[in-house]
Amino acid sequence: MPLSETEVQAVLAKLVDPNTGKDFAATRSVKSVKAAGGPVAVEIELGYPGKSQFEPIRRQVIEALKTAGAPGASVSVRSKVVPHAVQRGVKLIPGIKNIIAIASGKGGVGKSTTAVNLALALLAEGASVGILDADIYGPSQPMMLGIAGRPESKDGKSLEPMEGHGLQAISIGFLIDMDTPMVWRGPMVTQALEQLLKDTRWRELDYLVVDLPPGTGDIQLTLAQKVPVTGAVIVTTPQDIALIDARKGLKMFEKVGIPILGIVENMSTHICPNCGHESHIFGEGGAARMSKDYGTELLGQLPLDSSIREHGDSGKPTLVADPDGRVSAIYKQIARRCAVRIAESQKDMTSKFPNIVVQNT
Repeated sequence: MPLSETEVQAVLAKLVDPNTGKDFAATRSVKSVKAAGGPVAVEIELGYPGKSQFEPIRRQVIEALKTAGAPGASVSVRSKVVPHAVQRGVKLIPGIKNIIAIASGKGGVGKSTTAVNLALALLAEGASVGILDADIYGPSQPMMLGIAGRPESKDGKSLEPMEGHGLQAISIGFLIDMDTPMVWRGPMVTQALEQLLKDTRWRELDYLVVDLPPGTGDIQLTLAQKVPVTGAVIVTTPQDIALIDARKGLKMFEKVGIPILGIVENMSTHICPNCGHESHIFGEGGAARMSKDYGTELLGQLPLDSSIREHGDSGKPTLVADPDGRVSAIYKQIARRCAVRIAESQKDMTSKFPNIVVQNT
C-alpha cells in the first residue's frame, strides 16, 4: 500500500541532517511532498550552501523512504541562502545578504589565510561569495588571490569588484602600489573601509567575507556601528599569548551585539612529513577551552602545514591548489558550520515591512 503524505512527513521528521544535527522537519527543510497514490516525490531545501551534501542527503532520504515502503521515490535537494538579522539600527546593504567578519586579537595567527579559504569553501559549496580586505594597513588579499590591476568605475562614482578564482574582491591593495605604506590616521582608515564596502557594486552576494585587521580598534568599531554584520569568526592559535588577545576580540563583538559564529584554531598541530610524528608546537587545546568558557563553538582546527603558506604566496589558496586535500576538507567543514550557524539564526524581516513616510498635508 502506498505511503500517504502524512506518513512521508513522519519519515522525514525522523531523519537528521548530518550538518545541522536536527531533523529535516524541525529545520523546515521539507518544501514539498507528493504522495497521491503514485510514486513519492520530495523536495528538500537547505538553508545553507551544501552542494557537496546534496547527493548524500538525497540518498539518505531515498533509503529511508524505501525502508518505510516507498521504493522508487523521487527526491530533489537544493539550497537557498536568505538574509539574516544583524545588529540593531543597521540596515542591510543592497546586493549583500549576509556579512561574515573574520577577526583576530593579534596579527600573525593566519586570519587572512583563513578568510580567503573560508570564502572559497563557501563558493565551492554553491554560494555567491565576495571578500572585502578591510586590513587597510596590511592588505594581503590581492596577492593571495593572484589578482593584479585596478578596479574599474563605469559611472565614475562606484567601483566594480575584481575577480579571482570566482570570488568578487575589493581591497585598498588594488588602489595603491604594493610598496606604498598607508600612513593614515584613524578617521581616514574608517572612511576608506566604508567607501570600499558601500561604493563597490557587489553582484548579489549570499555572503561577503570581511578580512579585518587584527585587534579591537577604529575599523572594528566602525564595522560594529555602521556595517550590518551577520556574525563573526575569531581566529587564534593554541598559544596562551594569542588566546589572551582573542578573548578581547570575542568580548568586543559580544558588547556590540554581533553574534559569534565560532572559533577557528590555526596552527593547531604539526605532523612531520618525514616520520609522521605529531607535535603541538604552539600548545594544545587552547581554543577548545576558550570556546567552552564563552559558550561558543570550536568550528575547526587547522594544522601548521607549509603547503598552506606556499599556496597563499603563489596566488592560489589551498581550496584552489588542492581542492580535494585534507586541509581543504577542514576549511569546507568550517565554512559549512559557519553557514549552518547563520541559517539557524533569526532571518531579516525588514524587507517585509513597508516604508512609512510621514507627510504634512
